[in-house]
Amino acid sequence: MGFYTPSQLVQDARRHGVEVRPVDVMHSAVESTLEDMPDTPAVRLGLHMVHGLQATSAARIVAERAVAPFARADELARRARLEQHEMKLLAAAGALATLSGHRRQQVWAAAALHAPPELLQAAPVDEAFLELPAAPEGEEVVWDFASVGLTLRSHPMALLRPQLERYRARTSAQLQHVRDGRWVRTVGMVTLRQQPPTAKGTVFVSLEDEHGSTQIIVWRHVKEAQRQALLGARLLLVQGRWQREGAVCNLIAHRLWDLSSLLGRLATQSRDFHCSNGIWRQLRIVFRCAYR
Repeated sequence: MGFYTPSQLVQDARRHGVEVRPVDVMHSAVESTLEDMPDTPAVRLGLHMVHGLQATSAARIVAERAVAPFARADELARRARLEQHEMKLLAAAGALATLSGHRRQQVWAAAALHAPPELLQAAPVDEAFLELPAAPEGEEVVWDFASVGLTLRSHPMALLRPQLERYRARTSAQLQHVRDGRWVRTVGMVTLRQQPPTAKGTVFVSLEDEHGSTQIIVWRHVKEAQRQALLGARLLLVQGRWQREGAVCNLIAHRLWDLSSLLGRLATQSRDFHCSNGIWRQLRIVFRCAYR
């Protein structure tokens, strides 16, 4: 499973009806876990998913929560001995939602926390509440990818779909109904590039959209002519001939366009061979329970 990123695993699991719940300081363990056992289980993302958060800090959060639930963000910081930058990491990941509300509110609350003098470390801080407007979904998705590496909100491609209409590109779901040999276009986020030593220069690319993945075959002469788009794109538009042999479908690339600018600040990953073993282990258990 090392070819797949945590984002791909989670997206595929959700398309198969598996519930995946976000990182939350009031519910998450250090590693990803299963909830609602022995009924239909759900995957709870662990605190280890928060980019930059030390394992020791995550362990203190879990240990203190076992003693008593946290009532406020400042109480969490005080009892778990978290520095301000760690609270900002949790807020950026949306992990303070139960305590502070939506993400902008979380970031504001975390930014206001400063380490008090030693004599006042046990004293609670009472400040007037400032209510901020919630962020639009696109901003939330950018935060999710930057801080956790995946999103449980709308897939980025679903948000971009109105802008992609002018390219007359078919989704991965629409391609499943295309007959063999037809010329088509599709667009997706690049999740994998492979050039096996035995492929004689051929590159295999996986594109992901809101419905699933499409496999692209790029022959050597196309690769050499359009190397920049092929190797540099995070969002790739492909025109080519659809190939169908039974249940196996591929798009044989003819033209490539780099549309990465449409992703803005979204930090996507491709060719990540180091998937989260914790997430995969929990998803594998869920699939086994759901389809046994």
